[in-house]
Amino acid sequence: MAEFTLPKNSVVGKGRHFPAPGATRMRTFKVYRWSPDNGENPHTDTYEIDLDKCGPMVLDALIKIKNEIDPTLTFRRSCREGICGSCAMNIDGTNTLACTKAIDDCRGKEVPIYPLPHMEVVKDLVPDLTHFYAQYASIRPWLRTESPAPSRERLQSPEDRKKLDGLYECILCACCSTSCPSYWWNGERYLGPAVLLQAYRWIVDSRDEDTGARLDDLEDPFKLYRCHTIMNCARTCPKGLNPAKAIAEIKKLMLARRV
Repeated sequence: MAEFTLPKNSVVGKGRHFPAPGATRMRTFKVYRWSPDNGENPHTDTYEIDLDKCGPMVLDALIKIKNEIDPTLTFRRSCREGICGSCAMNIDGTNTLACTKAIDDCRGKEVPIYPLPHMEVVKDLVPDLTHFYAQYASIRPWLRTESPAPSRERLQSPEDRKKLDGLYECILCACCSTSCPSYWWNGERYLGPAVLLQAYRWIVDSRDEDTGARLDDLEDPFKLYRCHTIMNCARTCPKGLNPAKAIAEIKKLMLARRV
């Protein structure tokens, strides 16, 4: 009988506990910790937070932990308004943004916080997004034109502009791609939901004049067609977007040009 085990250095252990004596309204945060500097296995530290002395969002709790309890905790954050995507992480079992995830919306008394899944970890809650951004760069995400530039902006009808709704709002937080099993299994070659949504954003832009080449670049068994419409991407997107729909639209364009 076959027996499968995880590599020894991947087993997550139990770490330190930081109580909050005298807290009247307390919540516990179970936070993933790993540092490349000490050679130790990852572990989870638990922090008790007095919610009467903390802001309403999970990011507020993390900032309070770093500022007042444990300055060694490492995470990314910037805008605090759900615009930059820096604080994307797995909170309470779902990929989301710490700055827009309310503590009261977390289900249990103990809130688990981990880095985005199936990504190399730089430290603690910081994933390595180098490959993700390289894939984004590979679609050449800018307006590609051949006609001479107009004296002012390139005009677009209201109808054509409306086609970009649900696409331009993507903040490249990687929540959708790191929730996609197809991306877990084929991440080296499959572009993933976020990048394909961005690709469609430029394909459908009426001002772009390189649609054929964009579709040619995606005509590949792995870049596009590893999507199996599992729909994790749409469920987890903190901006309420639907990458699976964008991917389906690209597939429809691929079929249309074969007719």
